[in-house]
Amino acid sequence: MNDLHDIVIIGGGLVGSSLAIALEGSGLRVALVEAARPQIAAQPSYDERNLALARASINALSALGVWREVEQPATPIERIHISRRGGFGSMQLDAKELGLPEFGAVLPARELGNALLHRLDACRALERIAPAQLTAIESHDDAIGLSVLADGTSRQLRTRLLVGADGTESFVRNHFGIGADRFDYAQSALVTTLTCERPLHGQAFERFTDSGPLALLPLGTHRAGLVLTVRSAEAESTAALDDSAFIALVHERFGYRLGRFSRPGKRKPYPLVRMLASVLTAPRMVLIGNAAQTVHPLGAQGFNLGLRDALTLAELLIEAQGQAADPGDAELLSRHAARRRPDREATTAFSHDLVRLTRNDFPPLRWLASLGLATLDQLPPLKRRIALRGMGFRGDVSRLGLSP
Repeated sequence: MNDLHDIVIIGGGLVGSSLAIALEGSGLRVALVEAARPQIAAQPSYDERNLALARASINALSALGVWREVEQPATPIERIHISRRGGFGSMQLDAKELGLPEFGAVLPARELGNALLHRLDACRALERIAPAQLTAIESHDDAIGLSVLADGTSRQLRTRLLVGADGTESFVRNHFGIGADRFDYAQSALVTTLTCERPLHGQAFERFTDSGPLALLPLGTHRAGLVLTVRSAEAESTAALDDSAFIALVHERFGYRLGRFSRPGKRKPYPLVRMLASVLTAPRMVLIGNAAQTVHPLGAQGFNLGLRDALTLAELLIEAQGQAADPGDAELLSRHAARRRPDREATTAFSHDLVRLTRNDFPPLRWLASLGLATLDQLPPLKRRIALRGMGFRGDVSRLGLSP
């Protein structure tokens, strides 16, 4: 069998699935190739992480019909407190004081994954190929040939546009020989949940320490999602601590602003590496999500940034379809890369530079960092600008991201 598609998306994770849903009803023939068999509440990539979804992301997910499929209510982020351990300055972002709705909301990644799977079930024009593995790629002038191993059977596909949404170690990116700038932070993030003695009232916390940042995300009144950054050499031993020792470590880093912590969940370390693809496109191919860039979790911009990749690409492809244009046209892909460049560069640079600055224990720099936080806290217009960028309203925002 030799099937010609307009678009084949490799990778059915959060970003790849979002793109497939955004293209539903466009008239384009789309296939989604995913390594795991679709299964509610058991998708390997939809782990126990908690996602801080920016306001623009929630707008887009609502417009795509995904948000109504979320079964567990998301917790709004109404305030964000930013501080540095041992520093004198801090900054409080309050949505109401800045004349904004909530900054976003927190939702377990598994819940969003399940909502996407429910929404994919309603996509009648989409061909879903799973479980399947892409084994070979062959480029031609008018299409790209793909060899896909699906349920033990080799299948040949052809597509006018190949979308690599297959993660940090992207098979698609590597096949096209696209280089990647990598930076190993020599850190791992321990992701878990815990219970707080005092209510969070929609407040998130970002706290910088010499060992790396710590983030607390509200999950209801007293439950919080925790991201604790530790040195890579200490990751396994920290994850293996008993509950009391682990909580003592969190209090050492965070303090007792929320009273005493209790009932921590299971801990799993994730090595932290920054990866930026040198280019986003090749003939009839484009990279999105973690295949294009993998960023430090500081600021919770990873999925939000990848979703904006998918939304911009979908917008351009639907526009091209309305003009009967080739979805793999080089000029179209160039426009996508140009539209994504400002947001991509600014977001990845901000998180990377902030991590390096806050890890620096040189006393003058630590003093300047504290002074910077204290100064920003007294400048509402600048705080509002920072908040809007964190909400996903940066650069050329897609129409779906602007939808209320």
